[in-house]
Amino acid sequence: MVIVMSQAATADDIAAVVVQIETHGGQAFVSRGVTRTIIGVVGAESVLETIDVSGLSGLGDTNRITNPYKLVSAANHNRRSTIRVRGVPIGPDTFTLIAGPCAVETAEQTLAAAMLAKRAGASLLRGGAYKPRSSPYAFQGLARDGLRILAEVRDATGLPVVTEVLDVKDVDDVAEHADMLQIGTRNMQNFGLLQAVGGVGKPVLLKRGLSATYEEWLMAAEYIAQRGNLDIVLCERGIRSYEPAIRNMFDVSAVPMVQQLSHLPVIVDPSHAAGRRDLVLPLARAGIAAGADGVMVDVHPHPEHALVDGAQALTGAMLDELAEAVVTLPALLGRTSAAHLTG
Repeated sequence: MVIVMSQAATADDIAAVVVQIETHGGQAFVSRGVTRTIIGVVGAESVLETIDVSGLSGLGDTNRITNPYKLVSAANHNRRSTIRVRGVPIGPDTFTLIAGPCAVETAEQTLAAAMLAKRAGASLLRGGAYKPRSSPYAFQGLARDGLRILAEVRDATGLPVVTEVLDVKDVDDVAEHADMLQIGTRNMQNFGLLQAVGGVGKPVLLKRGLSATYEEWLMAAEYIAQRGNLDIVLCERGIRSYEPAIRNMFDVSAVPMVQQLSHLPVIVDPSHAAGRRDLVLPLARAGIAAGADGVMVDVHPHPEHALVDGAQALTGAMLDELAEAVVTLPALLGRTSAAHLTG
């Protein structure tokens, strides 16, 4: 069962509903988004049948949802949600470009990449301070020094920061410096980490796992939502396939399918899907045409010297082409650039 509170509901109204649920033996999980509060109710069918909140104030709708992801399901929302990251919208009415270096290497490199991203129309800066690498000998990121650099670049450019967190012990530190916390593909089912980021009160970018089904992806989002945070953005970044010519298979069908299943925004990451810059722009265009709420790409002032994923980083003429695409193509679908709204 899911109870959607009205926008006028007070804290006392929400508390009264929770008391009613718990009095009858159910468990209540309160999740707050930008415009609504949702209470997920867990319990046996016999328990759910005894819970009656109809006489309480501040109620919106009460729905029985049979799928396993209740809070992030589209079933209890009459329209898809818009998430705001320090004022930057990500949702059905806008189009948001997120760009920046895959890894923070130096303050100078990060600032240069941020300026390239902003010139291309980005309204959010991505950059990795902690880098999950397949090889233990590869560059692992600057950790706290990287977080500090990202915060300084945000102050210099005005671009809110999106960065990945890898470990529960680092969640509070990352949340202190970043405006949005990213859960990468390798950690999509790290349930302890999902619960931890759900409790810090910052928006979360959740990437799809390498072999995850849509349901598994949405169940991972449910872990975050169940800890009180509905400000979640889903990111399709390619799945593992048998084709060796590309790094991952970009599943463009994930965009419309998951938008039907969930009210959460869905963006795409063509950089990590392709692994090569010549495919990033075509895949970005495909994602936009499919209705993605945003695109996240890697940019680097000198890709040939990048410590991480230089082969997929955009710069120069390709970045100019991306800048044109993220203005012209979303407009054909009735979307407004988030960069235009935030200045």
